[in-house]
Parts: sequence; structure tokens; C-alpha cells
Amino acid sequence: MRVVSTNQAPAAIGPYSQGIIVNNLFYSSGQIPLTAEGAMIEGDVAAQTRQVFQNLQAVLKEAGASLETVVKATVFIKDMNDFSNINEVYGEYFHTHKPARSCVEVARLPKDALVEIEVIALVK
Repeated sequence: MRVVSTNQAPAAIGPYSQGIIVNNLFYSSGQIPLTAEGAMIEGDVAAQTRQVFQNLQAVLKEAGASLETVVKATVFIKDMNDFSNINEVYGEYFHTHKPARSCVEVARLPKDALVEIEVIALVK
């Protein structure tokens, strides 16, 4: 097991890692719309989703993986009415490669984010 950590994504805000590699699989922690410096992105759910993907790309790269090697994504959203806006941005990043996905509405996310995404990916 190997811990993945990069300063190109926000540091963990609790007792957890940005991600873990076990055998040839990378498991990311959920990414919320914080910048690498830890500032929350202001703006609508589309802007927040784009920041989440920037964070995911950074931890995936550090793990030796990429969005193209993601096998499963879990999307947590604060309001299911935002589903189509999140889905539109999601499709910008997963347009040809479409991993399995779950999407769940939750009562609240850390730092009152509107969206959080975690992934499982194959490590190259």
C-alpha cells in the first residue's frame, strides 16, 4: 500500500490521505472545490465541478494514473437539481472514456461545497 500526496491539489482537511494505491488500483479521497492552496472556489456548481476535476487530475497524475484509467467515479451533490449542470461539466472530462458512476444527493458536504467526487483508477 502506498500513500499518494501532491501539493498540486488541496491538502487533506482531516485525518486521511489524498489517495491510496493498493496493488494496481488508486483510490482517491473525495475532492471538493478547494484550490491547491486551500481556498474554496466561489461560484456556481459548474465552476466548483471544474475545480474538483483539476484536483482529481493532480492526484491521479501523482499516482501514475489519469482520467482515462478511471474505472469508477462517485459523485456527491448537495442538490439533485444541479445534476444536469454537473453532468455537463463531467462530460467535458469523460467524453470518450466513460467509467462506471454513481451519483448521490447528500444533506451537506465539507466546507459547504456543492459537489464532491471520488474515483478509483488503474495505475499505469
